[in-house]
Amino acid sequence: MILFEKEQYPFHKVCGEYISMESWDFLKSLGVDLDNMDLPLITKLQVSSVNGKLLEQSLPIGGFGISRYRLDSILAQIAKDTGVIVMENTKVTDIRFAGNEYSIDTSGKSYRARLACGSYGKRSNIDIKKKRAFAIAEKNKLNNYIGVKYHIKTDFPADTIALHNFRNGYCGIVKIDAGVYNLCYLTTADNLKRCNADIKEMERSVLYQNPHLKKILIESTPVFSSPLAISQISFDKKTQVEDHILMVGDAAGMITPLCGNGMSMALHGSKIAANHIHAFLDNSITRDEMEKKYSLEWNRLFAPRLIIGRRIQRLFGNNRLTNILISLLKFFPALTHYLVKQTHGRPF
Repeated sequence: MILFEKEQYPFHKVCGEYISMESWDFLKSLGVDLDNMDLPLITKLQVSSVNGKLLEQSLPIGGFGISRYRLDSILAQIAKDTGVIVMENTKVTDIRFAGNEYSIDTSGKSYRARLACGSYGKRSNIDIKKKRAFAIAEKNKLNNYIGVKYHIKTDFPADTIALHNFRNGYCGIVKIDAGVYNLCYLTTADNLKRCNADIKEMERSVLYQNPHLKKILIESTPVFSSPLAISQISFDKKTQVEDHILMVGDAAGMITPLCGNGMSMALHGSKIAANHIHAFLDNSITRDEMEKKYSLEWNRLFAPRLIIGRRIQRLFGNNRLTNILISLLKFFPALTHYLVKQTHGRPF
């Protein structure tokens, strides 16, 4: 088994770095020693509207914070220890399926394989080559976002995750490791364009309109010399199999970040894929059966969450609608719990 990674571990990624507790046992089963990592356990939720109206409630399922820098490096080492060949600094440039096998071209050399999975994240050159629908779609309200991430030192409750709204976007903050917090926000590309493509100018003119965000951004100490940013984020519907390649994680489908459950979805999806891959490699099912079973199970578990996530997202970043929603959630805490449960699952 070979894992191709264009970067070199450890490295940072644009990510909210919050994981639902439904993934705890699965990560431990892989060999991640979560019990002895002194991770912050998240049990409370804050949500603020564009003008600062604040909702504070318990988080029914809960989760924990951990940096991708740390977690991905641990998982890569576990893979190496179990015999996986990890090819770092190696970019996959093309994958072709013919004659019941794949030809995989990389920045190093070419390979042939019986099975290939795409777990390359939100968007890749492979998506363009395969002409996946979401990658070539015209710009719309679900596919033209940017993400910006900071690691900061700040004064914020370690047991709380916050979602602060601003015009056409929202920002999450959560504690991760060793006194460091993740601050990551999503907004439209148009928001940045109107601010001369200047992230700092956008933060001052747009994000500062939310008093909670303004306080955090002004009073925090950044850990990075500059923020990480990613563009062309799409929440359009994706296929889970493309040209016989099993898509895993964000490559299979993305839930809106405000639902706080993208990492758990990716982890659970990988377990589903692994089960069907094992059956195929063991000659218990055909390739066609593997692909169909994976797609059906993935959609049964995750498609309803994605739909709910898109509907909730439409309410955020709009001052009037967000104020109405927060007022409702304040008076009906059971509604908050219901919405969280619709975007989360059971331990797997």
